[in-house]
Amino acid sequence: MPDSQENTVSRRYGIPLSALSTSQIDGIRRIPRHQDARPPSLLERRSVEIFLSDEYWKLEKARIFRAKPVVVAPSALLPEPGMVVAQDGYGIPLLITRDKAGKIHLFLNACTHKGAALVDDCAARKWSTISCPYHAWAFGLDGRLIGVPRAESYANFDKTTRPLTRLPSQESGGLIWGILDPHAEADFSIVDDQIAVDFQHLGLPNWHLYGQRRFNLDANWKLVMEPFLEGYHVQRLHVNSIGPQGMDMFADVVGVADRFGLHTRQTSGRGNYKPEVLDDPQINIRNFVTHAYNLFPNTVVITSPYYTSVMIIMPVDAAHTRVDYYMLTETAPDNPKAEELYARSFTIIQDVFGNEDFKASELCHRGLASGAVPDVIYCGMEAAIPQFYEGIEGVLRAESQS
Repeated sequence: MPDSQENTVSRRYGIPLSALSTSQIDGIRRIPRHQDARPPSLLERRSVEIFLSDEYWKLEKARIFRAKPVVVAPSALLPEPGMVVAQDGYGIPLLITRDKAGKIHLFLNACTHKGAALVDDCAARKWSTISCPYHAWAFGLDGRLIGVPRAESYANFDKTTRPLTRLPSQESGGLIWGILDPHAEADFSIVDDQIAVDFQHLGLPNWHLYGQRRFNLDANWKLVMEPFLEGYHVQRLHVNSIGPQGMDMFADVVGVADRFGLHTRQTSGRGNYKPEVLDDPQINIRNFVTHAYNLFPNTVVITSPYYTSVMIIMPVDAAHTRVDYYMLTETAPDNPKAEELYARSFTIIQDVFGNEDFKASELCHRGLASGAVPDVIYCGMEAAIPQFYEGIEGVLRAESQS
């Protein structure tokens, strides 16, 4: 939102610098003045085949998207005990539940009688049990089979042998992670503790889901990730929206990048940032600083003054991607001004991401598929992109040797 509107909203929105983690504060204090910021000099290349090759995608699918933890939803999608939601974005029918004790579970969305989908849309529901629409087999939110109609007609049947098919899952820092192979070891070691600490300090586990939308894109998933790994495009692609001819929110500088295992946190001063603002303990730090988290392999979390964007970027195949976008706010709007602010923000951000960032990804995929260039090149203002690819390449190599 423009600064003039930011300043008219009550201070109950946002957080001071002191509320952030020690690591986040350190990153912010390393932001130089805009006029002193200098990008590194760099020329990196990646073959177009990593975006176009079906074989490369099959390796990514087997060794990353079915073997490693991926984010399946923000915690805010199931904010209360006793909730159920289906997730089909990864091409696997998933069912996420939060049981009466508040614990998250992840299952295949398939009845263990004949495989029928238990939930056939992706709306979150408040349920105490899950009933199959076909023969009404009933399951607890912990996956136990608890009811079978006409059970006497089954010979020697033990309900404990037919629970829902469980997938490894973990809730961390306001995000729900899962490993999309029921036979996989529950290894969540890549879910870095510092990321969870940062998100706790941002308050993400307790935020409200204001709005969500799915985008279906004709582009490789990595091309969809790329704009959120660099600021080079902001004053160019977004020139008339959030760039210099529009809201003029951001400077043409490289943020402070920190790596936590395979994940990246980019800390950037907004257009109005000066180091002196950090001396004021009353400011909403999100008015002056943006955090962009790129969580391996496919999730983006970006802070804004009064909301946070969560994007789960899910490959369909080498040339198609689904994106689930979630706009989280500190609380549900409880007055007309708050509703107006959130509604306008939701409209703007869908337009910026959907009609600019995502569209650019589709245009790039189309151009690469034409054979116009043999590789893609990256400069110093895009340094986080080749680092991201190094992470992918390292996991693919490690998995091939195991």
